[in-house]
Amino acid sequence: MTTDRLKGTREVDTWLSNRTGRREFLRRMAVIGAGAVVGGMLLGGLACDDEEPSTVAVPTPGPGETVSPDHPLIEAGPVEFATAATTMIGYLSRPKDGGPNPAVLVIHENRGMQPHFADVTRRYALQGYTALSVDLLSRSGGTAAFADSDQARGELRKITQDELLADLNASVDYLQTHSHVTPDRIGVTGFCFGGGMTWLVSVRNPEIAAAAPFYGSAPPLDEVPNLRAPVLAIYAGDDDRINSSLPDLEAAMQRHGKDYRVVSYPGAKHAFFNDTGQRYDQEAATAAWREVLEFFDEHLKS
Repeated sequence: MTTDRLKGTREVDTWLSNRTGRREFLRRMAVIGAGAVVGGMLLGGLACDDEEPSTVAVPTPGPGETVSPDHPLIEAGPVEFATAATTMIGYLSRPKDGGPNPAVLVIHENRGMQPHFADVTRRYALQGYTALSVDLLSRSGGTAAFADSDQARGELRKITQDELLADLNASVDYLQTHSHVTPDRIGVTGFCFGGGMTWLVSVRNPEIAAAAPFYGSAPPLDEVPNLRAPVLAIYAGDDDRINSSLPDLEAAMQRHGKDYRVVSYPGAKHAFFNDTGQRYDQEAATAAWREVLEFFDEHLKS
């Protein structure tokens, strides 16, 4: 168990959602996804006739490098799937060839399901993972049903923690139904609000095989003994509110013999990984991406 301290820089974060309904959101996501199939269907029909052969060298995109939904090595697009309480809206990406693959559940920030998180799933797909990001505002019609990010954030606060966890657990179940997913190799990562939810789902869902929370609030310390998954916890050095809970969390992890590592980037601010925001820190984000890929490769692929 170690704490790494790496160099970073800093900046501030804003994003506005377009005002549309869920159907319009899905229509737009389908356009972004080059006609991807919606409705919980497998993504096998997304390939274009003029795609390049799968022998194209695999790049390693980092933060700030958008992966096209039309990339010849992946299949990506919006999905919907039913749960006991609602219909979840999500975005699923996977390698076009091979499999079954380990999977990563990507949990968005408190502004809801922004396009950045669909892009993160595509980055994971290029690295050999099936990746799903779900809209945790699905119970309220989805992020796109709100005029702006402030409204989306306010609505997200109205959804109870138990409801959020139920939706995330249903998303893990959904991933496990796919023939192209190795069902016992499910990882989870999330950012800000999503980082806190990553901690929480990891201590409450034994199906999680590895967790990588980014600057997330600590889970209840009395639930740390329930954690089964190894954890790589990413933090920003300039993030006093979140970091204030870290000493007690680390003490609990050590006391209960948990497999974890903390990496903190001095000078980086909260939300430094999001390359669509003003707090984006290229140096810290690139280093964190490399760390997380190595971590998931070790615990989900080996």
